[in-house]
This record gives sequence, structure tokens and C-alpha cells, in this order.
Amino acid sequence: MTLTETRRQAPPAVVATDLTKVYGQGDAQVHALRGVNVSFATGAFTAIMGPSGSGKSTLMHCLAGLDAATSGTVHIGDVELTGLSDKRLTMLRRERIGFVFQAFNLLPTLTAEQNIRLPLEISARQADQPLFDRVIDTVGLRDRLSHRPTELSGGQQQRVAVARALISKPQVIFADEPTGNLDSRSGAEVLSFLRTSVRELGQTIVMVTHDPVAASYADRVVFLRDGELVTEITAPTPQSVLDTLVRLEA
Repeated sequence: MTLTETRRQAPPAVVATDLTKVYGQGDAQVHALRGVNVSFATGAFTAIMGPSGSGKSTLMHCLAGLDAATSGTVHIGDVELTGLSDKRLTMLRRERIGFVFQAFNLLPTLTAEQNIRLPLEISARQADQPLFDRVIDTVGLRDRLSHRPTELSGGQQQRVAVARALISKPQVIFADEPTGNLDSRSGAEVLSFLRTSVRELGQTIVMVTHDPVAASYADRVVFLRDGELVTEITAPTPQSVLDTLVRLEA
């Protein structure tokens, strides 16, 4: 059975059911999510988009266990996040989830290699050396491992962050505007590495972005408006994503 066939038969990596998120009380209430139902396929690259204030970042934060939903459920694999204690949530994020943020969040005193290995050090796990070598070669960092963040370009720093997320073999990587601080060339490099990690490593990636070009690297794009999931497209192109956004904002 091929890797693609295995992915098709696998259950979803992440499932949200009737997800709501309300901030504030009374007249000051803001309904950031309104009964969202969505699933994210294993071994696929999915982008979340929508106009400003649509709830896309809120959705990702609830999916990743960084914020608690007001109602509804989120499952990462076979584990339901709803109602988990802070300790169990921390363990789940450490063992099953990888994160890539707009800010690279690297420790400046550590080398690139030390930053990449940090999640394994924190969880007292041994590195899978063949995986480490494959990840390093996938993101093209072999000759930069001894460099500290200040000695790396923005694109290289974000590639270190991607490698750090990949190295612990998470069920899913959540990427929040991962190219937001990068120029177009560096952003394209990082997106290509994310795409490659899906294709060659079988990684599952859920990415929030406002950029139609970034979204075109995904297999599927889901669109929110006013806290509701309103449409989705597969095999996106920059133009098809832009056209959909324009319709939603009209």
C-alpha cells in the first residue's frame, strides 16, 4: 500500500464538532465561532482563510488546545481536548502537536541544531536520527546547524522552526501565518518545505494565512466568515483563492 493510499484510509487527524467560542458577556459578547464543523485529513495540508475578524485564528487556537471553546468538541486523533486538565493538555501539545508561528520563537543562545532538538530535550525523548537527518535535508539546513539565530536569515530561522516542529513526529502541525514576517522568496522556501513534509514525510499541516499565494500550496482551503465555515476549495490556485475571498468580502 502506498503512502497516499494509507493516508486516504486513515481517520481524520483533527475534528471539530459544533465548535463555538464567545468572548465577553451581555451586550459586549463577541461570537468568534458559531457552530463550526470541520475535519482535517491525515497527511494533508489544509489552509484556513477568511476576511479579517472571521474567526480563523480563534479556530486554530481552539483546535490546538491553546484556547478553550465555549461549547462543542475538538478531537486530535482519538483524544478529545474538551475537559482535559491543564496538565494533560500540556502533555498532549508536547506529544502530538507541532507549532510554527509568525514569530520564529527561537532561543537566541542556542544553535540551530539545539533549537531543533529542544522539544525532544524537554520531553526527555531520544532523537530518531534517521528522521532528524531526513528533516534537516528536507529543509536544507545541513550547513547551518552550528549557527545561532542571529547568524541566520529570516527564511532560515523559520526553516529551523519548521524542523523543530517536525522532529517530534507530531500528529499535526499548526502553522499561524508562518510566512507573515518573510519576504516573498523566503516565504516561498518555507511553504515549499511545508509542502514537502506533507508529500515525503506524511505530515498533517493546518495553516492559517491571509495570503492567497501561501494558501495555494495547500491541498484544500476552508473559508470562514463571521465565525462560520462557509465554503472550501480543493487544489487551490492563487487566483481561485483570491476570487473566493473577494466574494466573501463583498
